[in-house]
Amino acid sequence: MSFTVFLGNLPAWVTKDDIKSWLNAENLVYDDVKVIRNPETQESKGFAFIDTPNAEEMNSIIRRFDRAPLEDRLLRANQAQPPKSKGPGVGPSGPVNRTAAGPGPRRERGGRKHKRPGNQNGPQGPASAFAEELAKAL
Repeated sequence: MSFTVFLGNLPAWVTKDDIKSWLNAENLVYDDVKVIRNPETQESKGFAFIDTPNAEEMNSIIRRFDRAPLEDRLLRANQAQPPKSKGPGVGPSGPVNRTAAGPGPRRERGGRKHKRPGNQNGPQGPASAFAEELAKAL
C-alpha cells in the first residue's frame, strides 16, 4: 500500500528543498518529495506529493499541513488518490489499437461528420450514457 500525501495550493516559488526543510523542522519522516512542474516551462503547478514510510507518518504530515497558512493562502494536505484514467481509448501503455477494438465512428466523404436524421440508437436504444452522448454528437 502506498502512503503518499498530496500537498496543494502551494505558491509557485515553493521547491522540493523548501518542503523538505519544513518537514525536517517539524521532525516529520518522509521518503521522497516531488513538486509537480509544467514540463515545458518548469514552473510549479502548485502541488506536490510526499511519499511516507507508513500511515502514521502520512497522517502526521496531513495534520500538520492541511489548512496551514502560507502567504495569503491555506495549504491543502490529504492522502493522494491514484491517478484517474485518461478516458476511453487510452490504456496504461497509450492509445488502444482501434482495429483490434473494432471500427471507429463512420465519417462522410471529406472527413466531416454530418448529422443524420432518424433514430441513431437502433432498435434497443443506447448501450450506455457515453453511447447516448456520442449519438447526440453525431
